[in-house]
Amino acid sequence: MTTASPAAKERSFTDSIKDAGLAALVALVLASAIMGLRTTSLPGVGGLVVVPDLPLVVGAVLVVFVGRLLLDLFVWRKIIRIPVGDKWYRRPGGRPLAHHAQRLGIMFGPALLVFAVILPFLPVSDRYVMDLSILVLTYVMLGWGLNIVVGLAGLLDLGYVAFYAVGAYSYALLAHYFDLGFWVCLPLAGILAAFWGVILGFPVLRLRGDYLAIVTLAFGEIIRIVLLNWYTFTNGPDGISGIPRPSFFGLEFERGEHGFAGFFGLDYSPMHRIIFLYYLILLLALLTNFVTIRLRRLPVGRAWEALREDEIACRSLGINTTNTKLTAFATGAMFAGFAGSFFATRQGFISPESFTFIESALILAIVVLGGLGSQIGVVIAAVVMIGGLEILRELNFLKVIFGDNFDPTSYRMLIFGLAMVVIMVWRPRGLISTRQPTIALGGRKPISGEYVGEGQG
Repeated sequence: MTTASPAAKERSFTDSIKDAGLAALVALVLASAIMGLRTTSLPGVGGLVVVPDLPLVVGAVLVVFVGRLLLDLFVWRKIIRIPVGDKWYRRPGGRPLAHHAQRLGIMFGPALLVFAVILPFLPVSDRYVMDLSILVLTYVMLGWGLNIVVGLAGLLDLGYVAFYAVGAYSYALLAHYFDLGFWVCLPLAGILAAFWGVILGFPVLRLRGDYLAIVTLAFGEIIRIVLLNWYTFTNGPDGISGIPRPSFFGLEFERGEHGFAGFFGLDYSPMHRIIFLYYLILLLALLTNFVTIRLRRLPVGRAWEALREDEIACRSLGINTTNTKLTAFATGAMFAGFAGSFFATRQGFISPESFTFIESALILAIVVLGGLGSQIGVVIAAVVMIGGLEILRELNFLKVIFGDNFDPTSYRMLIFGLAMVVIMVWRPRGLISTRQPTIALGGRKPISGEYVGEGQG
């Protein structure tokens, strides 16, 4: 381990202080307008008045200054040399998880599945835990669906929430106008969402990279605006209510001898329906995972990965890139339609406000942070992102530091963005960046993400 001269150390420390001070100045400018001014109502009078919040601004500036200084000193190692050296230093693909991801998946995957199966029977599984688990599994399913488009085919899709909305409204409208049950509407919602995926795929066949992202973003906004303004068909901003709940082989989760509890001789409990919905979304998510893994090993899956690596080389090999892109969009959209149908029956009410761009951004963040093409990475990222945002509601002790007016949930998007920056600096290719070869002669060895293209299709 080499040691820098005192003069070099002094210069590096000075540069780090200047860099941290500049970052703190930028944070001061931004925090003064965003966090330093809040509105409150006048008691007994009404109306709003702007109140400054200086302690919160000072705290944010100090956090940025200290964080930037530590980043300069430790991560970029301008002054302090860390003994572990390059074993963790931001190298594309990373080292520890890259070489042990296969073993991690073999051990962690089945353990996580067993935990998911027995979760409703654990003592801690109250209504809040089950609702949060259903939400996490919904985003896991959406992440696995988008992983087909982004992770395997390399097509950057920013309008994935449009297919989610198509599935939800397909189920709600079919159940409302044709009095169809959940099990009939579920495949129909997936088929209709896949159909819209093909419709989106045709106009963007010649686009790639940022241009593709912009067009898919516009498609998502078009779907939301249509749902918002086509009042006679979608009920506009009022949404659709009274969406029927799914049944267990014709048994409704209601009181009486003809309900689920009465048929099996159980005491009626509202948790029966919640547990049923939990296992339903768990089965849908596992179906998505199974189909994705099987498709990846088929010729169409290998064509997706070839398209991700290099579209020109993919064409030169005789692969029909048109069909490859359309199948990727349709397959990913189908699973989004299934998830949307489940969302509609779980909520019992849907409106266009549930399908905004932030949902697409959140699902894409789960896929990117977990690792493009990694199934277990999506699960980890969904648990951290969705569960982590919910944990903010329990951080009431921060009010002692920043004052009683500080609400941690109001800054969830700020923390969300900070987490993305940290992951992109620490692990640019996601938490799990290895690639398992689809076909290999002899034994399969995981490939580090630094040797695999991200795709610009």
